[in-house]
Amino acid sequence: AVPHRYRRQHRDAPSTRALLLRSRRRSLRSGQGLARRVLRTSGFLKIHVCDVSASSSAVPFGLAEEQSSVMAAAASISCGSLLAAKTASFSGGGKLGRSKGGGGGGSSREECRTSRKGSRYFNGDGGRRTTCNAANSVFDLVGMVKSLRWRAPVVVRDVVSPGAAVVAQGPSVSLPSMPTHASPAATAVRREVLPEDMKMREGELGVVKRNVMRAEDSERLNWYLRAILTANVYDVAIESPLDFAPRLSELVGAKIHFKREDLQPVKSFKLRGAYNRMVQLSPEALARGVICSSAGNHAQGVALAAKKLQCDAVIVMPVTTPAIKVDAVRALGATVVLKGENYDATQAYAKARCEEEERTFVPPFDDPLIVAGQGTVGMEVVRQLPGVEIIFVPVGGGGLIAGIAAYVKSIRPDVKVIGVEPEGANAMLQSLYHGEVCRLTKVDGFADGVAVRQPGDVNFDLCQQLVDGVMTVRTDQICAAIKDVFNENRSILEPAGAVAVAGAKAYCKAHGVTGNVVAITSGANMNFDRLRVVSQLADSGSKTEATLLSIIPETNGSFKRFVELVGTDVNFTEFKYRISDSAEAAVLYSVSCSGPAQLATCVARLRAANILTEDLTEDSTTQIHLRHMVGGATGIADERCYKVEIPERAGALDTFLEFMSPKYTITMTHYRSDGGQKGQVLFGIQVPAAEFAAFEECLESTGYTYEDMTKNKAFSVLYGGGARLGV
Repeated sequence: AVPHRYRRQHRDAPSTRALLLRSRRRSLRSGQGLARRVLRTSGFLKIHVCDVSASSSAVPFGLAEEQSSVMAAAASISCGSLLAAKTASFSGGGKLGRSKGGGGGGSSREECRTSRKGSRYFNGDGGRRTTCNAANSVFDLVGMVKSLRWRAPVVVRDVVSPGAAVVAQGPSVSLPSMPTHASPAATAVRREVLPEDMKMREGELGVVKRNVMRAEDSERLNWYLRAILTANVYDVAIESPLDFAPRLSELVGAKIHFKREDLQPVKSFKLRGAYNRMVQLSPEALARGVICSSAGNHAQGVALAAKKLQCDAVIVMPVTTPAIKVDAVRALGATVVLKGENYDATQAYAKARCEEEERTFVPPFDDPLIVAGQGTVGMEVVRQLPGVEIIFVPVGGGGLIAGIAAYVKSIRPDVKVIGVEPEGANAMLQSLYHGEVCRLTKVDGFADGVAVRQPGDVNFDLCQQLVDGVMTVRTDQICAAIKDVFNENRSILEPAGAVAVAGAKAYCKAHGVTGNVVAITSGANMNFDRLRVVSQLADSGSKTEATLLSIIPETNGSFKRFVELVGTDVNFTEFKYRISDSAEAAVLYSVSCSGPAQLATCVARLRAANILTEDLTEDSTTQIHLRHMVGGATGIADERCYKVEIPERAGALDTFLEFMSPKYTITMTHYRSDGGQKGQVLFGIQVPAAEFAAFEECLESTGYTYEDMTKNKAFSVLYGGGARLGV
């Protein structure tokens, strides 16, 4: 039924043509016909969905006179068949026929097999335009609508000019009632865990404690699939490109692709979920305004969505939020309120103000519509790379991975969906292991975009059912991944945006993966101050630089002999030494190496010469603090070492010292800003054994997170005068 001049060989024709799909003047059983209008322009395929009443004669399209009649569709989405067929399928009981003389109806029926070329779904977006990269000819529609059954004829018309086509917008596609998820009572106590309670080997997936799948779980997944297919995101978001990474692929051995969500208008995927949630609000709710609590990407997503929908938005941010992020939100027209030193305090204020002003609170991740909005990332990946085998997703609260898994596991259950978390923020890993939502008592804020104390209840339910597993990566591995992406395309990701890349590298190397894998590069809102730390740790994460601690005799000539033993094939990149009164000297240094094998040879050579050597490359205290300090052990009695997280705001350090001084003697300090919301400060404090319990209570009263580092091997050898290497 398609004229020859619209076939594939004319896909690059400069003129613009339109295929109008309209329903007859008769309703389906519900009394409403679903008419799909498809407008083909150069390079893109734009799909519109609107409701047409039974009495309507035609959909106004503003086109020229009829040229030839092709086909028409009236069908409603059947997500059940989507699940069964693993591809988009529609039902409607219609017929496919040829029109005669431009007005006759067809009577024959034809069923077509699903094509593997082109798009294989319709993405209704409530009458708003959904743009997706697809083939540029009418014939490529066949690959997308093979499973449709047609009911009536339509006409093909020429558009006078691209600007002449005025498409009448229809109302939003209605979804069934929101799905329900198990959630604890408000007074329920969450299981509290520490990040170090669960340490994983490199590339190892955590255990997922799953429940038996019930009928309601299948129905709920059916809702999410339909919600993702009809999500309202492309009014503000772009379909981000999928870039192949040749250098990293050669290094790892797998075909690695980056899903470039860092190229979104707000440099993050967060606007997808925020807009999809807000566009569903009633006009009355939009008039009252929205409010959210966020320190970064979600704030910008809500601000942009509010600007698009022309509603008032209040963004509550912690007082420690970097100025660059505050300014970015204000530039989008939102009102910024700085409140609280941590996210919990900020969120409490936002919810209280929400009730007071009758605004709508837009959560960052724990909401079905937000999950559906984020799930459009997975929909794009499956279409852009049909041969994908594994998708690596950064995990914070779990909204992104829940949405991606909901779509991918419905359409392509053979594709693995793996979550990646920082070692110091592994809330989802531990929650899936225990089979319940757990809360971290502390969290490492280096990758602040995924530094979440507990995952959302909605997201946990979906991840427990669908995700293949969650793995963790170290801070230096994240920094190495940022460098890898920069080497590929000269783009600089934020730490949270590079988490999935770090996970893909570790997993593919550990398991020998050689197929197509995708890593979601989720954001690029990098604080410039943090680049210093990233540059410092990147080589350690890629295993091209190692930090070592060696003990050499305190005699003339021992240093020269030590350098000779390290080897001429290894280059020193850093060296710290301080003479001491003892018979031995501790040397902290860094060397460049081609890989683990060369480093192991160097260490073995030193140990064979009776020079005790320890590899401190993965010790965070050494990397952040001790390698930058000069001096040595002073023999101070009762000296203890603590690492304290102090908020990056004026007066925060003074508040801490009010609890410590002058009661306790501070013997050592080290601090350097890394651009985060909290600073890592190393303190040496003299505490007599009899006063230790009182001192711990004093530390607790500060309200700051702290960690006792007194038994850290590097500190004991270099400054504490305690345990020696090899003991």
